[in-house]
This record gives sequence, structure tokens and C-alpha cells, in this order.
Amino acid sequence: MHILDKIRLHKGDLADATSIYRVINEIGPNEVYNMADQDHVSWSYDSVDYSFDITGAAVGRILEIIKQVDKKIKFFQPLSSNMFGKAQNPQNEDAYFKPQSPYGCAKAFAYLLTKYYREVFGLFASTAIFYNHESPRRLEEYVTRKITKAAARISKRLQKKLILGDIELKIDFGYAKEYAETAWRILQLKNPDDFIICTGELHSIKEFLEEAFKVVGLDAYDYVEFDKKLFRPGKTDSLTGDFSKATKAFGYKPKTKFKELVRIMVEHDLKEAEKELLLMKR
Repeated sequence: MHILDKIRLHKGDLADATSIYRVINEIGPNEVYNMADQDHVSWSYDSVDYSFDITGAAVGRILEIIKQVDKKIKFFQPLSSNMFGKAQNPQNEDAYFKPQSPYGCAKAFAYLLTKYYREVFGLFASTAIFYNHESPRRLEEYVTRKITKAAARISKRLQKKLILGDIELKIDFGYAKEYAETAWRILQLKNPDDFIICTGELHSIKEFLEEAFKVVGLDAYDYVEFDKKLFRPGKTDSLTGDFSKATKAFGYKPKTKFKELVRIMVEHDLKEAEKELLLMKR
């Protein structure tokens, strides 16, 4: 049986409390993982109200419904290092929030709502502050996937140039697959809590660019161009966290390192480029 055969889709909308209530009430889940939000920092500058509502307020809707339907339901809320914005490295779970985007502000609201329902109403509601987590499933609007797809397509002569903004920013790049597994492990703990999940390593977008093109045997700077319009209006510091609390609680340790992560993404996009070539030949 294929994994998709085990999945049942239910229609709903995070902006519509009635639909959320209906789904949770009908299913009676043991665990709820709220992986849905407006999760693009750049988009949040243009969709401020939507980002606040879907990324922030919707968390309160879900938690209130869980409180009304069944307080035994366990709830997991992913958060973002963008909540810290401007902060000294490394950040731990008690670090001060200073977000530099509507997205970061909304995630901070989601954190406070989760903690409120846990402490005031006794819900099993946990959070993980995920630092950047990448995979071949990243949308092309994100710079990492934009780079890996361009490297693959340029190497196959399907694309000529890659346009980027600021590449000097350093980021803590983790593997999304590992972070998803971590979310499940957090809800299996005896007590709910908040954790930082990251690699503890910083690498610049420039390094990511160079490594991606290295995988396909090309020099990135023969193909890349820069556009200041792609720079963010509110610049977040280069952030990395302290994941020692997660290590003590359930043995968390990042497995996939930076170069391996880049290779995984580029090799996936090389296969996609090969499929594109085959379609063109038909």
C-alpha cells in the first residue's frame, strides 16, 4: 500500500474556526501538528494582515477548539528563529524576541498563544523553534531551492542565468526531514515543553551558492547576477541556536551536515532537469 493511500484529506481553512472545529471534532485526533501557515518572510511584508492572522491568530483558534473538544489532544506548533531577529549567538529557549518582519512577529504570537494554553488550561501543547530547514520539497520562491534548481538546469543548458539578492547573510541550515521527525519525538515526551532545533553551524547563502554549483562542476559566478530589489527591508542577524535542551530531553542531534544537504537538493533537481529534457525531446 502506498503512503498516500493511508492519508485522508479534510477540507478546511485556518481563517475559518468552524471548519477547524468540524475536522477536529469529527476525527478526534490524538495529536495535532500545525504545519500550515504563511511561512514566507518576504511575502509577509506584502501580506501583513494575512500573515498575522494565519501564522499567529489561527494558532489560538486551534488551541481553543482543542480545549473545547478534548483537552487530551496533544498539540505541536513549529516556530521560527525569525522571532529572535536581532540577537546574540547562540540563542536558547529563554532568548529575547526582536522580530524584523511581520512573519517573525506572527510566530512570536503563536509561541505566546501556545504557552498560554499550556500553562493556563493545562493543554499538552509543545513548540519547537526551528531554524532554517531545507529539502528538495522547498518551493522555488525560497533562495535555497532557487539556487539548487538553477544549478541543475544551467548544467543541463535549460537555463542561462540566476538572479539573486543579498548572499552574505549567514544561516543555520538544517534538513527538514529530520526536523519533521523531531516534531513527532517532542510530542512523545512525558510533558509538553519548548525546544530549539538547529544545527549550531552558520553558512552563508554565498557558500550555499558555491557548493550547489560545485556539485554540478560549474563556477557559480559565471552565471549569477544580483538585483538589489531582492534585498529584504528588515534585515535579520545571522542566527544560530543552542539545542542542548533538546539533546538532554530526547537525544536530539543534527545528522545531515551542510554539504550533504546541498548535495541532496541539487541531485534531486538534476533528476527533475533530466525529466524536463526528456519531455522536450518528445
